[in-house]
Amino acid sequence: MIASPIQGRYAVTHLPRVALEIKTIGLYDLVLQDVQKLAGKTRVNEEEILQIMADNPQILEDYKQINVEYNLSNLHLKNIDTDALDITCRAQAQQVNHNLDILRDIEKYTLDFEQSSTLVIIFSVEFFVLFSVQYFIVLLNLKAWQGLIYSLFATSIVFAWWYAKKEQKKYATQKTRFETLYEETLTQIKALEDRSCLKKSDLIIKTGEEHV
Repeated sequence: MIASPIQGRYAVTHLPRVALEIKTIGLYDLVLQDVQKLAGKTRVNEEEILQIMADNPQILEDYKQINVEYNLSNLHLKNIDTDALDITCRAQAQQVNHNLDILRDIEKYTLDFEQSSTLVIIFSVEFFVLFSVQYFIVLLNLKAWQGLIYSLFATSIVFAWWYAKKEQKKYATQKTRFETLYEETLTQIKALEDRSCLKKSDLIIKTGEEHV
């Protein structure tokens, strides 16, 4: 196994799966092209991709960003089957499952706000409003009302700016929450392993059903 500084931080992102998906799935073609450039050749195998990721963590960051943009999870870990556990392990396992559910729900906030769909929607709405302003003034010959119409447009800009700032703050807060809960969950999983309650390797989702 390749010793990699990214193994710890991305402990629930299954790197062999990442390498396979980069190699075989068209969604990651741009990432594959970067891998090929770093390798200096067009044909790369999964071991080579793993090594390149180890030497160039940005490759994994790009893979993860694509997943978040397409609402695919980078948490390659299924929930624990608590019914199969000893009763002394269940409470902590249930907490892990609860954490994983939250992490999947807020994972979208790990994407930079400037690259998020939220900002795209805000800009799209403002473009539509601007188009509507021009339509009402020019095509409907409402020049006499243009002062009022432009003031409404200016108000919409102020509201869009306020909403964008609010969402930006939300992204920052939830990203911090994600990172904190992520580390806590890893610690809890390790504790369960140390108590022989489970094997983390049994929880790994090695194939993404989304790509089948």
